[in-house]
Amino acid sequence: MKRYILFYVAVALALIAEVSLAKSPVIAPSYAWKMLPPLGLHEPATIDTLLYNYYLKSVPNDVSLAWATTGNLGAQGMNMIYFDRPVMSDFFFHDPLAHWLPEKGNHKFYNTRVPMTLLSYNFGGGRENSQDRLTAVFSGNVNKRFEIGANIDYLYSKGSYNYQADKDLAWGLSSSYMGDRYEMQMFYNHYNLLNKENGGITDDLYITDPEQLQGGNASINPKTIPTRLTAAHNRLRGKEFFINSRYKVGYWHITPPNDTIPGDTIEHREYIPVSSFIWTLDYNAATHMFKNTNAEEAREFWANSFLSDNGSTDLTSYWSLKNTFGISLLEGFHKYAKFGLAAYLTHEIRRYNQTIDSIPLGEGRPENLTPYPFDSKLAPKTTENLLWVGGQLTKQQGSLLRYEVTGRLGVAGPVAGDVHIEGNVATKFKLLGDSLTINAFGRFSNEEAPFLMKQYVSNHFIWNNDFGKTRRLKLGGWLTLPRTGTYINAGVENIQNMIYFGSNSMPQQHGGSVQVVSASLSQDFRVGILHWNNKLNFQTSSNEAVLPLPKFSVYSNLYLLFKVAKVLEVQFGVDCDYYTKYYAPGYQPATTTFYNQREMKCGNYPFMNAYANMKLSKTRFYVLFSHVNQGLTGNNYFSLPH
Repeated sequence: MKRYILFYVAVALALIAEVSLAKSPVIAPSYAWKMLPPLGLHEPATIDTLLYNYYLKSVPNDVSLAWATTGNLGAQGMNMIYFDRPVMSDFFFHDPLAHWLPEKGNHKFYNTRVPMTLLSYNFGGGRENSQDRLTAVFSGNVNKRFEIGANIDYLYSKGSYNYQADKDLAWGLSSSYMGDRYEMQMFYNHYNLLNKENGGITDDLYITDPEQLQGGNASINPKTIPTRLTAAHNRLRGKEFFINSRYKVGYWHITPPNDTIPGDTIEHREYIPVSSFIWTLDYNAATHMFKNTNAEEAREFWANSFLSDNGSTDLTSYWSLKNTFGISLLEGFHKYAKFGLAAYLTHEIRRYNQTIDSIPLGEGRPENLTPYPFDSKLAPKTTENLLWVGGQLTKQQGSLLRYEVTGRLGVAGPVAGDVHIEGNVATKFKLLGDSLTINAFGRFSNEEAPFLMKQYVSNHFIWNNDFGKTRRLKLGGWLTLPRTGTYINAGVENIQNMIYFGSNSMPQQHGGSVQVVSASLSQDFRVGILHWNNKLNFQTSSNEAVLPLPKFSVYSNLYLLFKVAKVLEVQFGVDCDYYTKYYAPGYQPATTTFYNQREMKCGNYPFMNAYANMKLSKTRFYVLFSHVNQGLTGNNYFSLPH
């Protein structure tokens, strides 16, 4: 019934969208951009209307060449391509689900002149393993300067195994105003994600060799495979309000009427901004709850129970209010003003609330509970005040050379002494009839560990760590040759005092250095309607016990691309994901974290999809057979242990 309701909602929205696009006057082309913190610079972005690989929106491995996942679309995962992995956030529960969340790093603003609606509804599976996803993006301009938008993403997936379902809902509103003197970019996003946790299957032989467990019967229904947990789930709720305002001060450049054009009496006026004053407000709030009601399973699954032996209800919340004030000298107001220069000040207040521990430490503490690991209890509430000063040097105009360097220094609070500097430079020029683009980047940081890595309280995990600052140095670059379909990327990073989760699912800090070297290649081939697109990645870690990574990963896509009756575009083919064996991280459901383990390797398995992707006018649709090679190339297709 739910699938029919979603289908009718999608049809209704599509009709509304078609009405909004009924009038097609001659207009300027639509465009999109992302906003770069802390001062709101624009970065060009794409509008998702392409036919190519649209079907991948329905499978988890769309995220990365090597995506360590609990298996279900919308569930927790970790990017094992290290250079594509974001650093740990201030609220670590957010990180394994970040790909499914709307936030400032992936939020797009549009300028479409006429209303635009991007609507998508994907469904698959049967009654026991159904998967539905409805997404919609709307953007419309009130005038050429002022835009309003909205977005929604609803994902419901039961998963292939029991107690694995998830239900994710995210929605948001946005607006932008691009005037001569005043600019504004704003959005509000809200999300609510519910994930069942089964702790993995009880025996891997149910997958790798079911005949051994079933007396010669090779057929097995995944829903009958027993799992280690049956009454546990995680819920992550959160919201973000972000507004960036810029007021520009400058002068009017007046161009008199052109005497050489008969009848031209119009005086042309153009506002030339010289400097600007910037204010950015960023409010974040999130709550994580882990709940388990089966005490017997808990005693078998977790080694410790500090607060209750009858189940868990762990609640951790966080909010942050950040204000940034900046002043900048703008690029291009004079022929000698070849770059932009800005200075800014950022103040942030953070508040953490953790699970309340009311159990006495000494006499009166129940014997069935794990002894408290410290002499005194950790405070359930903590407030931090933080202050940074920073600067930015940019060149965004011109085709020969562009660059951006942003740095900040912590001056008060726990971040006092923190340093973060990052920059990139890009150039483009002609080479053998092609347009060669070269980019280089660098990043150096020496920063305090997130608060929740130092202090955390829950039923099964309590820690109080005195971690030092983590120092990172990252250098690299990439180049593209559009005509040959070539993209090459290489880089190296050194991490000192790296924080990771050890085999006991507790955070640890490695006192030495870990180096990661990475190189990737994307190469496309084409002969007529036959296409063969490839992405390859090589990476190596100097300490696999601290930072395990698959050394080689590849995505290959072989397909035919053609038109039927000159109106129906068709992409028909087979793709494959593959990465070499490595000690994949284990997954800890109580904290939604990924920890290092040395008992089981995953990988060395090709994961293949067969698909037919089509586009007719403004409508894309597809048919996908995911994991088409199941049973043909073996059965050891674990992404994570168990």
